[in-house]
This record gives sequence, structure tokens and C-alpha cells, in this order.
Amino acid sequence: MKNIKLLGLPLLLLVFITSCSSISVLSDYDQKADFNGYKSYAFYKTGIDKAQISDLDKKRILRAIETEMSSRGFVKSETPDILVSIFTKEQERVDVYNNNYGWGGAWGWGYNPYTWGPGFGWGGGTSVSASTQGSLYIDLIDNKTSELVWQGKGEGTLSNTKNIEKKEERIREFVSQILEQYPPSTVAMK
Repeated sequence: MKNIKLLGLPLLLLVFITSCSSISVLSDYDQKADFNGYKSYAFYKTGIDKAQISDLDKKRILRAIETEMSSRGFVKSETPDILVSIFTKEQERVDVYNNNYGWGGAWGWGYNPYTWGPGFGWGGGTSVSASTQGSLYIDLIDNKTSELVWQGKGEGTLSNTKNIEKKEERIREFVSQILEQYPPSTVAMK
């Protein structure tokens, strides 16, 4: 029984860690748009200026977008086929965990090799954690018609880290996973 407990804890920790780092990605597009005709891009400054994030994070996002667009064969141009814009949303997320569960032990007050006090098993108590849930939207706008033709959204936990390299890595991860959805799969099959 003790071995089962020892195996269960690392597994639970792994599930918790991976669930925090995942990014949920969605995209939507105009079915009438000719995605094969888009070869060049530029940033839509008016839209980017409205994004409510620090200028440093904007630069990080734009650099990550440039890298991804270049890897897809797009060139930056003064007369682009599409304009790229971004906007962000964030909200605080608070999780409350009740740790009064587990295997083995005694009910109520008394001795238990894994816990002392009320409860059953190796828990005992409640923990609270807070994190920032963020969304990054990347919009692609047809430059000739000024209409939105594709939008990608990435949603996940943002780490409030002081480590700039980790922050940049997380931003690149967001941008990469969002732009994996472009072009829409129906276009890629043609």
C-alpha cells in the first residue's frame, strides 16, 4: 500500500505540472479567403498599439511572429498581402485544493503514519494557488479588403517569472502553437 502511495504522488505532480503549461489553441477563418495568394505581411501598427501589454512583451510577441511567418515562407513587405495584428486578455485564476483525501489511515483524530489530526490519509488542509490566465489573439487582415480573414487564439497560464529567457520561451510557445493552425486545414489539403 505504501508503494502505491509513493508512485501516486509523482504521477499527480506530473499531471499538475503539465496541465499548467499547456496552451489551448483555437482558430477561425473566412472560408472565401484565398490563403494561397498571401505571400507577404506587415504589422498593423494601429491594432498592435491598442494591445494592453508592456511594450517589451509586444516586441517579444512581434519577434516570435516574424520568426514563425518567415519559417512559413512569408516575407515582410511595405506593400503586404496581409496585415498582422495582436491583442491580449488576461484574468486572475484562483484554485482551491482540498487535501483531505488519500489511502489508508484512521478516520478522525488519532495517529496515522502519514498525517496527524482530522481527515483520512496523507492530506490534511486546504491550499490555494493563484495564476494569470492569458489569451493572445493573432489576427490576419487582408490588406486589399481590410477584412479579417484569419484569427488564432492561444490561451494558457502565464508565468510571472523574473527570468526573461523563460518569459520569451513561453511567448514563442504561444505564438508557435497559434500559428500552427495557419493556413486553415481545408486550404492545406487543396
